[in-house]
Amino acid sequence: MKLSTRVLVTGGAGFLGSHLCARLISEGCEVLCVDNYFTGKRRNVSSLIGHPSFELMRHDVTFPLYVEVDQIYNLACPASPVHYQSDPVQTTKTSVHGAINMLGLAKRCRATIFQASTSEVYGDPEVHPQTESYWGRVNPIGLRACYDEGKRCAETLFFDYHRQHGLAIKVGRIFNTYGPHMHPNDGRVVSNFIVQALQGQDITIYGDGTQTRSFCYVSDLIEAFVRFMNTDRAITGPINLGNPGEYTMLELAETVLRLTGSRSRLIFQPLPADDPRQRRPDITVARSVLDWQPTVPLEDGLKETIAYFRSVLDQKGE
Repeated sequence: MKLSTRVLVTGGAGFLGSHLCARLISEGCEVLCVDNYFTGKRRNVSSLIGHPSFELMRHDVTFPLYVEVDQIYNLACPASPVHYQSDPVQTTKTSVHGAINMLGLAKRCRATIFQASTSEVYGDPEVHPQTESYWGRVNPIGLRACYDEGKRCAETLFFDYHRQHGLAIKVGRIFNTYGPHMHPNDGRVVSNFIVQALQGQDITIYGDGTQTRSFCYVSDLIEAFVRFMNTDRAITGPINLGNPGEYTMLELAETVLRLTGSRSRLIFQPLPADDPRQRRPDITVARSVLDWQPTVPLEDGLKETIAYFRSVLDQKGE
């Protein structure tokens, strides 16, 4: 697989971005990692600092960036409800202004640009599992709209730049992903359950626990990113990227308890506003176009993630 030399990763010090930077460096790319550290952490890319092909820059994508690159992975945006709802106006700006700035850069450099979109564009879906042709069911004025509608608008901008300017775009709709480098306080279900279990706290389940999610291990997702970026120019997406395995919140909680050996109790809280009841990707297109599907079983991925959170919590306790 041939990769271009100069690659920009926005949000590169975040959960997904840090894994992507490491993968690209291993493939022989020169990587410019850009992050404003709102949720990203310098420690996520500490192993890459000093590598001759890696550069780290503090920058907010809501402001223009003038560099020379061949490929752009636009990952910049807080992705957990706790973080994106803490400053919803800035979240929308990051999705929309950030997309405009990165698309403008791609146009000037004639670079191929990948947009990290999200399954949240489907909202609380009426179609299950979700295919790329489904337009979604999103509340445009709800608490999650800053993220949901921001990502939907970004997709609009990507396809308009493609049609109007002939820009080479790749739009991937990411479903729930987990693994090392997740933020321990991001409010997402995997990190919540693991941290609560390791600390012996009650495990908080919202709703009755029967709502479902699909969980993709981070290495599988990064493989999909790289394959997608290096497809033929005519392949634009959107393409669902996630694991089609479906688990209830109760099943996930019980698995985490077993793997951690925790004696934490399960407690139930009201379901947050606009929280989707079901979420599972149809990855028929990804299988066909990218020859890709996840390979890491949930338990194996959870073991790696638990080990990571143990180390993070141990460091905090020192």
